[in-house]
Amino acid sequence: MKSANIPAVSTARILHGVAAVALVTITASASAQAWPTKPIRIVVPYAAGGPLDDVARTIGVRMSETWGQTVVVDNRGGAGGSLGAEMVARAAPDGYTILLGNSGPMTINPNLMKKIPYDAVKDFAPISLVLHSPMVMVVSPTLPVKDVAGLVKLARARPNELNYASAGVGNLQHLGMESVQSSAGIRMNHVPYKGAAPAFIDIFGGRIELMFANIVGALPHIKAGKLRAIAVSSAKRATALPDIPSVGETIKGFDMTAWMGLLGPASMPKDIVARISSEVTRIVQLPDVRSRMLGQGAEPAGGTPQELADLMARETALYAKIIRASGIQAE
Repeated sequence: MKSANIPAVSTARILHGVAAVALVTITASASAQAWPTKPIRIVVPYAAGGPLDDVARTIGVRMSETWGQTVVVDNRGGAGGSLGAEMVARAAPDGYTILLGNSGPMTINPNLMKKIPYDAVKDFAPISLVLHSPMVMVVSPTLPVKDVAGLVKLARARPNELNYASAGVGNLQHLGMESVQSSAGIRMNHVPYKGAAPAFIDIFGGRIELMFANIVGALPHIKAGKLRAIAVSSAKRATALPDIPSVGETIKGFDMTAWMGLLGPASMPKDIVARISSEVTRIVQLPDVRSRMLGQGAEPAGGTPQELADLMARETALYAKIIRASGIQAE
């Protein structure tokens, strides 16, 4: 039998190839170990002064103390958070540009908008959840309702008569109330506002009956008696409002909370992802940081990249279902 005609390969060439592969591996590992060697940028996909901006600056200061590098917060608002998210998706995957994201650009916009300039799954590397922040359902003090069961009973007696507000079409407040209606078999009218402040004013005056709201924004008005809190949107009761039941205590399985999490561009080195994840988990449990977050109605979280990825996957499926069923369209 004739032997196959295979070209001879010199031992020197084989050793050279092995050495090249080893050099690339060693270089990548050394680069990751040396990281960070220059300032890190946290992109906040909303205007300065909001909740994400405050959290980014809080954790940025602590990261800087640990790593000895400046951490810059870069506010890039627009398109419901999508512009800032796109910037990070297109950035070099070297750990120096990361996103403090939330449900807006990561799980709502991909379902709500016909076209967005990134893939929320393929273009990002989840790093760590930072916090959860439940919404609070508030009603006008003039509304004869003290809990979710009472609201459902009233809405069934007065279909399409009650008006609920949100801070805009397709945001979490809107989706939350649509989910309540679908689960309870009731119908109310949606009245979108440009922000929560003008919506609160109309609820104070009884022109709008209710809304889901951010706890930190609603808390002063609840304490002043201008709003009545009847439920929180998380599966469990909120630390900031321990006496207020969850929606899930009446509507089984209901759980919709706001969240903030860090993500980087896809293909970030896994050891850099792990370092940032570990640092965030440490930072949010520091007594002063934890106290600050709890005081703003948030629940410090932290966690692994996979936990954030799993959360986003569950939310994306849930919001797709709500948006389809409700026929919500982006403005």
